[in-house]
Amino acid sequence: MARTSSSRVLLPTSCHGGLYLVFSDCSTIQCPELWGEARWYNGLDERLSCCLGTSMQLHGTLQAPTDYRVIGSAGNWVFFQNVDGVTVSGGILDGHGSGLWDCKQSGKNCPSGATTLGFSNSKNIAISRLTSLNSHMFHIVINGCTNVRIQGVRVMASGNSPNTDGIHVQLSSNVTILNSKIGTGDDCVSIGAGTTNLWIENVVCGPGHGISIGSLGKDLNEPGVKNVTVKTITFIGTQNGLRIKSWGRPSSGFVRNVLFQHAVMTNVQNPIVIDQNYCPGSRNCPGLASGVEISDVIYQDIKGTSATQIAVKFDCSMKFPCKGIRMEDVELTYKNQPAGASCNNAGGTTSGVIQPDSCLT
Repeated sequence: MARTSSSRVLLPTSCHGGLYLVFSDCSTIQCPELWGEARWYNGLDERLSCCLGTSMQLHGTLQAPTDYRVIGSAGNWVFFQNVDGVTVSGGILDGHGSGLWDCKQSGKNCPSGATTLGFSNSKNIAISRLTSLNSHMFHIVINGCTNVRIQGVRVMASGNSPNTDGIHVQLSSNVTILNSKIGTGDDCVSIGAGTTNLWIENVVCGPGHGISIGSLGKDLNEPGVKNVTVKTITFIGTQNGLRIKSWGRPSSGFVRNVLFQHAVMTNVQNPIVIDQNYCPGSRNCPGLASGVEISDVIYQDIKGTSATQIAVKFDCSMKFPCKGIRMEDVELTYKNQPAGASCNNAGGTTSGVIQPDSCLT
């Protein structure tokens, strides 16, 4: 018989605090114990640390408080740091974020919100068959980690939910994201500074803002992004498709060695975009030349329909123009007609069928 409980659901005593109840020496957590639906109201900002080879198996729905103020300033809801060999699988994490979204959209004084599932400074992580619903902010964050495999996850939130990125990766290496479906109000996958050796394959994105490298250039001294592969992606009704974005200000950051391959666009507003004057809302924009250097980016076998006439837009830095862009077999249409392209400070080559006509120099 399933049950709903508002008491402690996960609480280990053997891992230096955190989710306090029965970890069995950091081996396996199964929650809820009766395969039902559980509510977890406190302790959400605690850190699970020191655990080796832990398996967290969800057989039902773990729900955040419906009152967003309870964890809205906590930063994270379920959070692991300094762990090795942790697996999170199955079940549903329901962030109940709609109240906070409404608060933010009303212009009231609101907490920033909590990430649903976060990993920091950890290695050998696996996340599979997990569903994340209605996060306050980011659904899954991988920060400062190595050897991470995410597969078979579903992320769902309203298309107008603010800052609800599906999966965010930063300062991490050897991360793989496979066979997942993401619909949210922000980037389906966002790739932050310091990400290297990232592989994304077989993802359906929509609604959302697409798959984005960036935003970069927030800081003067910032690690770069390199060796990224994004392939076999379906974008449905998204604001963007394949995007690289950086702020217009000095920075030591860079983007290099990126492959975008085998993508299908369906009614996407900006299917291919590099925006080095990124400034959402056009408020307090730096207005300087971006210092982020972008090079060796390949777009290969990208097809489908654009919701706007300009399907390819490369708006690169005046100080550090984009170089080494390659477009191979790109076919994008707008209202059953050839779409357009726009380039500023972008150099590269093309091969195969290219539609819209290339504006690369």
